[in-house]
Amino acid sequence: MKAEILDIFDESGTPIGVAPRTEVHRLGHWHQTFHCWIYRVEQSKIWLLFQKRHPQKDTCPNLLDITSAGHLVASEGPADGVRELEEELGLTVSFDTLDEIGVINDVLEAPELIDKEMCHVFAYACDQPLQAYVLQAEEVTGLLWAELDEVERLFAGEMSTIAVHGFLSEPDGTRKEVELRVEQSAFVPHEAHYYQQVFAAVRSLGKKRQAK
Repeated sequence: MKAEILDIFDESGTPIGVAPRTEVHRLGHWHQTFHCWIYRVEQSKIWLLFQKRHPQKDTCPNLLDITSAGHLVASEGPADGVRELEEELGLTVSFDTLDEIGVINDVLEAPELIDKEMCHVFAYACDQPLQAYVLQAEEVTGLLWAELDEVERLFAGEMSTIAVHGFLSEPDGTRKEVELRVEQSAFVPHEAHYYQQVFAAVRSLGKKRQAK
């Protein structure tokens, strides 16, 4: 497989060159990613859709994460990231239909990994039934809805577990509908300010839709 080449940046966000993805993560260079959070409004509730990461992912396997996300390779901009929705979820979406949340810096450190992301974050309202999504099997093994109020309370330490529902893929590709209770440890450990900004933005967008 050809190595992904990423634009890299210094602490101030100034471009300083390009590097292979493995080197970027090993040396802790700042780089750009695309994130899209799918949500829906159902009566008085706002729901966020989380993907479950494949158990063989090199980072954060088996955890719940952003609905769709990926790296922007060298010379790409945020609009190019919309391909992730089609690749991971089979969802064809025009970039101009996404709501921009903003650029959020997020750092994740693990053994032999320093992941410093300049995240171009967007939201997309979608009522499509879960069975209509077509998952990228080597990346995503399930989709689960969580109520935004409960997710916020979980991350604030006000709840120890929350309910999520959706489906998980079996090894043979069949889908099993599930209703689970999960702890905060079930989610990818993005920085607190990242989640706070995303939750606040989705709440604002959801309230606007409720008011229509």
